[in-house]
Formats: sequence, C-alpha cells, structure tokens
Amino acid sequence: MKTTIYKTTAAIILVALFSFSNQKKQTSLYIIGDSTAANKEAKAYPETGWGMELQAFFNSDVKVDNRALNGRSTKSFRAEGRWQPIFDNLKKGDYVFIEFGHNDEKVDKPAVGVSLANFKVNLINYVNETRSKKAIPVLLTPISRRTFKDGVLIDSHGDYPKITRQVADSLKVPLIDMLVKTESLLTRLGDAGSIKLFNHVDSGHVNYPQGKKDDTHLSPAGAKQVAGLVVQGIQELKLGLAKRLARD
Repeated sequence: MKTTIYKTTAAIILVALFSFSNQKKQTSLYIIGDSTAANKEAKAYPETGWGMELQAFFNSDVKVDNRALNGRSTKSFRAEGRWQPIFDNLKKGDYVFIEFGHNDEKVDKPAVGVSLANFKVNLINYVNETRSKKAIPVLLTPISRRTFKDGVLIDSHGDYPKITRQVADSLKVPLIDMLVKTESLLTRLGDAGSIKLFNHVDSGHVNYPQGKKDDTHLSPAGAKQVAGLVVQGIQELKLGLAKRLARD
C-alpha cells in the first residue's frame, strides 16, 4: 500500500515539475496595435485580424497574446491603460510586436491622432520600456490599404512608416517592414486579385445585410497571408522565435 502511495506521489511531483518547466520556458509574444491585427468579435466576421492567425505558426513554447484593438493608436493605447498590464507582466525573453500607424494618422481626431514627432516619441517609449524589462521589442510598419488608382497601388500612410523605420534604425530595433511586404503582395495580385484578402462581403450576409467593401481590414484568407508575412520577417531577422515555429 505504501509503495503504491509513494509511486503515486512521485508521479504527481514529476507531472508538476514538468508542467512548471514548460510554463517557465514558454515565451509570450504580445501584439500591440490596431484593428488590422486585432482579435474580432463574432459579429464582425469575416473581418479578421492578422494577429488571430499568428499562433498557428508556432509550437507550444510560444504563446501569442494579441492585445491589439480596433481604433487604437500609439497615443490612445497607452491613455486607455492598455499598455500598463502588458508592461507589468513582461518577463525576460518575451517579445512585444508594435504595429501602429493607421489611426495615428488621423490628426483630425485628437483622442487618437498624433503628429509625426509625437508618433516617434511614443514608439521610442514603447521600445525603451519593453527593453527595461529585458523583453524584446519588434517594430512593424502598418500594412497597406488596398487603394488602387488606374491599376497602381497608392500608399496612404504618409510619413508614419518612415518614422517607424527611423526609430528601428536609431535604436537598433528589429523591424518587419509590413508596408513593403503587403504592398508587394497586393501589387503582385493586382486590383481585382487582391480583393480576396480584404473584408469584401456580398449583401445578405448575417453580419453585413447591405454587404461590405472594406479595403483596410482583412478577410480570413488575407489575415493568414499577412500573418505568414510576419513569420517571414521573423525568419529574415533570425529572431529566437524562428526556432519555435511549428514544423509541418
């Protein structure tokens, strides 16, 4: 009887130690940003944020914690207290993927829009605070909107991506240039061919009775492709995360 108890106790201890070991080595990958990356409610389907598709690319050693939210900018994300809980829980070796720009551009909306100078300051603060916890910041330029004119893709982000690149260069922060990557993808597919990547819905859909033609937000297929471009960037940068990608 005692032998059985000892064996059972030992087994429980081993399981607990194994679980603790797995938990200890798991890396959190936080995403902070706007609606292009955000998790979506069922009522928004088929609109899908690329952050929703990222976990599938990793093994269980990485936990994708997507905190991106619709309508947020570098300013409003912090002002609403969205950053503080992430900062409080950051641990050494975690990653923070920082992708803003779509809403920072809206300078006519004071609650979210910021000047280029303030955008730069805000990005620098996110980077420095992440590093203060010995976590790893990664900057991402905003993804391209599907804006074609006479068959040519038009950039609608102004100098905000340029500022992101400057911060990455000056502070030696890993940069995934999502604007360049998505512009290349959309240009390759063309005006008509790229529609499938965005939230275009025919009338009669339960969530969009009148239909929807949204050239900013992604479809499930688009989100998966864009998440794949993020992973491509991880591999190109040779980040430690690249060793934790799921294998087919």
